[in-house]
Amino acid sequence: MTKAVQPLAPIHDAKSLRSARELAYAEFREHQSVTKLTKQLSKLSDQLLMNLWSSCDLNNEATLVAVGGFGRGALFPFSDIDILILLPDNQKLIAEVLSSKIEKFVAYCWDTGLEIGSSVRTVAECVSEAEQDITVRTSLLEARLICGKTTLFKEFSKAFESSLDPKAFFQAKLAEQIQRHYKYQDTPYSLEPNCKESPGGLRDLQVISWVSKAALLGNTFKDLHQAGLLTQRELTELNRNQKFLETLRANLHLLAGRRQDVLAFDLQAPLAKAMGITEDSSRLASEAIMRRYYWAAKAVTQLNDVLLQNIEALLFSQESKTIRPIPGEGNEYFIERQGVLDITDPQLYQKHPEQILRTFLAFAQTANVKSLSATIFRALYNARQTMGSKWRSDPVNRALFMEILKQPEGVSRTFHLMNRTSVLGRYLPAFRRIVGQMQHDLFHVYTVDQHILMVLRNVRRFMVVEHTHEFPFCSRLIAHFEKPWLLVIAALFHDIAKGRGGDHSVLGKADTRKFARDHGLDKTDTELLVWLVSEHLNMSQVAQKQDLTDPDVIKGLPKKWVMSATLRPFTY
Repeated sequence: MTKAVQPLAPIHDAKSLRSARELAYAEFREHQSVTKLTKQLSKLSDQLLMNLWSSCDLNNEATLVAVGGFGRGALFPFSDIDILILLPDNQKLIAEVLSSKIEKFVAYCWDTGLEIGSSVRTVAECVSEAEQDITVRTSLLEARLICGKTTLFKEFSKAFESSLDPKAFFQAKLAEQIQRHYKYQDTPYSLEPNCKESPGGLRDLQVISWVSKAALLGNTFKDLHQAGLLTQRELTELNRNQKFLETLRANLHLLAGRRQDVLAFDLQAPLAKAMGITEDSSRLASEAIMRRYYWAAKAVTQLNDVLLQNIEALLFSQESKTIRPIPGEGNEYFIERQGVLDITDPQLYQKHPEQILRTFLAFAQTANVKSLSATIFRALYNARQTMGSKWRSDPVNRALFMEILKQPEGVSRTFHLMNRTSVLGRYLPAFRRIVGQMQHDLFHVYTVDQHILMVLRNVRRFMVVEHTHEFPFCSRLIAHFEKPWLLVIAALFHDIAKGRGGDHSVLGKADTRKFARDHGLDKTDTELLVWLVSEHLNMSQVAQKQDLTDPDVIKGLPKKWVMSATLRPFTY
């Protein structure tokens, strides 16, 4: 339970504001209580704004409203202080009486160190702007009265709420989130992610709050739990990861001395120190905190999917009733609902653990299905303990995994989804070890697991007819391979031993050989896979730094390379 924020000393000017902020920063650095910090900073700003507002004699003529993050009462050290100056609808009165007072108030704000983002509108203008701009609509959704005419604020609240269409708002925020995720390459695993805007960041948590508030489902995650949209476990996970991300962001601001949301390389080690994370014998402190960030972002991404789909089902209840069976042998437990794959029984994975991997096979085989349902995401999230050694060694699951690898379409998107839901790491423990593993070089821009999946995607693109124009030679070459899926396995394992110390291309051979043995690959296929993994660094050096059109270069290649190129899986 959050402790009550202690009363603050009166804030009248720039000096008292700066002094009070520094005290709040010092307390946060010592105790890392981010909720207390953001509430304190909001209250400090409230106090000064009320004093300045009163000094400009605006109390009985207009209303001062906090909006955006400031409206939530969650102000970070260097966040903008967004305010709305709400005016009566009498335009003549505004022009003649209030204009000079408002200008004076805004000037006072900046003079005292309040970096405000301000707008001046009537109630009618607020409603009009909100209808045209989703950003304005979202900001006003979190409006909070600071001071001034209470009746005017009540008038605004009533008008805004009656004009808000929950369905249209949901669709607009979902489209906005899709665009934002695309901007950040649809992955939280950049080596320098944005803890606010990247997928799995704070913005994804805020989207949940915004759409639930607009749909009158509640203002907090606890409200969603009480409404039956969140399990207790999910509520705990959301609160824990929100606290971590907010603590991270507050420390970033203080370390940079400005608004800083990108976890830049040069800030990662100081950030770890500020949050009490130290290095151990196997991992630098910067790697430890980034790994913790990636796991938090992954959980937020999963829970964002679950909640948005559940809210969507409530808002669009008629549309969610349209279901279609998934064709194919063994797919009797699966249906399509609104373009997503769903299951007929929420307890399916507890009763039939082998259906976990079949879910992804059905997903790969169904082209018109774009994602998994909230029911599946939630069921997979709660079935993690089911995916142990017995599950991994089940011959049925091994056969299903190989079948997924061999699918003619959908393999890349399926593996991304398997990683996103943690199923891939549960099935391949060696892969789980490199989820969120940093790479300290200029060649890689993502964590090891994301780099592997991108290589897998690129290999798969050579096999898809629609992409032959991109690399025609590679596509023409791979079209004649007898077992092209072997390259997919090689892509999956080529960097799987990174972070263990030593040459990962050598260490990865053991993992590759074990996988081949467990999945019944013959000796020829096994040796080819092991060779591809062990030699991938050397092949990269030759391909990128030597002239492959030079006959002497080709003649100088190791004999083993030439011999391996003639193995049976490759029929020219």
